[in-house]
Amino acid sequence: MQRFLAGRAVGFALSAIIVAGIAFLYRHVLLVNQTTVALTLLLAILAVSAVWGMVVSVFMSVVAMLVFNYAFLPPVGNLTIADPQNWVALGAFLVTSIMGSQLSARIRKEADEAHSRRREIERLYKFSQKLLGEGNVIQLMNAIPNYIVESFEAGAAELFLPQKAKFYRSGYGAAHLDEEKMKTAFVRDEVTIESEQSLYFVPVRLGVRAIGSLGISGARLSRQTLDAVGSLVAIAVERARAVEQLSQTEAERQGERLKSALLDSVTHDFRTPLTSMKAAVTSLLASGKVAAPQAHEFLTIINEECDRLNHLVEEAAEMARLEAGEIELHFAPTSLEEIIQGALTLSKSSLGVREIQVKVASGLPSVEADLDRAQDILVKLIDNANLYSGREQPIVITAELTGDYVTTSVADRGPGIDDLEQGMIFDKFYRGKDQRYLVRGTGMGLPIAKAIVTAHKGTIGVTSQLGHGSVFSFSLPVRRRAERST
Repeated sequence: MQRFLAGRAVGFALSAIIVAGIAFLYRHVLLVNQTTVALTLLLAILAVSAVWGMVVSVFMSVVAMLVFNYAFLPPVGNLTIADPQNWVALGAFLVTSIMGSQLSARIRKEADEAHSRRREIERLYKFSQKLLGEGNVIQLMNAIPNYIVESFEAGAAELFLPQKAKFYRSGYGAAHLDEEKMKTAFVRDEVTIESEQSLYFVPVRLGVRAIGSLGISGARLSRQTLDAVGSLVAIAVERARAVEQLSQTEAERQGERLKSALLDSVTHDFRTPLTSMKAAVTSLLASGKVAAPQAHEFLTIINEECDRLNHLVEEAAEMARLEAGEIELHFAPTSLEEIIQGALTLSKSSLGVREIQVKVASGLPSVEADLDRAQDILVKLIDNANLYSGREQPIVITAELTGDYVTTSVADRGPGIDDLEQGMIFDKFYRGKDQRYLVRGTGMGLPIAKAIVTAHKGTIGVTSQLGHGSVFSFSLPVRRRAERST
C-alpha cells in the first residue's frame, strides 16, 4: 500500500512539472498558437494516463486547464476569462483530456490484463508439462506442491487427498496453511480466496466430482487460473493412477504368460527325460538279470536324459545371471571370421553332416565384442536352425556391413514362423505352438541370445515366411576408428 501511494505521489508531482514545463516552453522559448498548446497538453495527459492511470491523469487535466487559462487565454496572467468562447474551449479541453485519459487508462488496464492472462497461460502450460513428466502416483503427489511453487512463484502450496487422508506440502510456510479450510474446500467443492493474505483454497475436481483440494499462498492468481490448476492436478493424478494400473495389469499379464510358458516347458521338457529314465530304471529293477548290452543301453538313456535336464537348468541359470547383469563381458576387437569359425566348431557335434554355407562380405571391419559370448549368440541361432529344419536342408550363414554395425544372419528352410509368434519368439520359455511337442528344446536359446546381443548394445530380430523358412539376424557395433588408431 505504501508503495502504491508513493507511486501516486510521484505521478502527481511529475504531472505538475510536465504541465509547468510545457507552459514555460511555449511562453518563453517557442511562441505558438493556443491550439498547439492544447494539443501538446492533451498528448502529455494521455502519456501520463498510460503510465500512472486515471486518477493522476484527471489531476493533470485540471492542472493543465488552469495553466492553459492562466498562461494562454486572454486576459493572460490571471484566471479570468473575458471571451465566452474561451469558456467553451476550456470546457472542451477539460472534457477531452478526461475522456482521453479514461480511454488511455482502459487500454492500459486491458493490456495489463492481457499480459497477465498470457503469463498465466504460460505458467499453466509449464505446470502441465511438469505434471505430464511424472508417471508414478506417489512421486507425483509429492511433486505437485513443488511444481505449483516453481511455476506460479508461490510461497507455499499444499495438496490434500481425502482417500489417503494425507497432506502433501511444499514451500516455506506450507505448514501454516489452514488444513481445516482445505478440508472445507473439498467438502463444499468451492473456491475460497483471501486476497489480503494471498491465500487460495481450491477443490481438485475431476469432472463434477471433487477428489481433493489445494492450498496456495504468496501468489496472485485469477479465479480462472485456480480452476485450471485444480483440473490439471485432478487429471494428472488420475492419469498417473491409470498408467500405474495399466503397468500393473501388463506386468500381471506378462507374469501369467511367462508362468504358462514356464509350466508348459517344465511339464514337457522335464517329463520327457524323467519318463525315459523312469522306464529304464523300472526295466533294470524288474529284471533279475539284465544282459550287459541292454543294461548299458538303459544306463546310456539315463545319462543322456540327466545331461538334458542339467542343460535346461544351466540355461535357466544363465538367463537369470544375464538379466541380473552378473555376467562380465570382456570387449575386444573381434573379426567375424573368428566368431563364425568358433561357433561352427562348438556346433560340430550337433550339426553332424549337415551342409553349412558361409558367405561373409570381404573387408568387414572388426566388431567390439566378447568373443566367447558372441560365439554363444551364433551357436544358439545355429542350434535353432538345426532343430527346426530338415537334415537335408543347408543352413546359410552370412555377414555384411550395415552402417555402424556388422549384421550376421542365419537362414534355414524350416516350417517358418507366423507373424503373431514372431513377436513372442524371444520370450523366455516360449516355443512355437506347432513345434513344441515335435522338437526337443528348452525355449531359452533365443532369449539368451537376445540378452547377450543387448549387452553388446546390438540388435536381434527375425524375418520369416510360413513354409519357406526363417532368417535370424543380429548386429554388433563396429569398432570405432578412434579406438583402432590408439
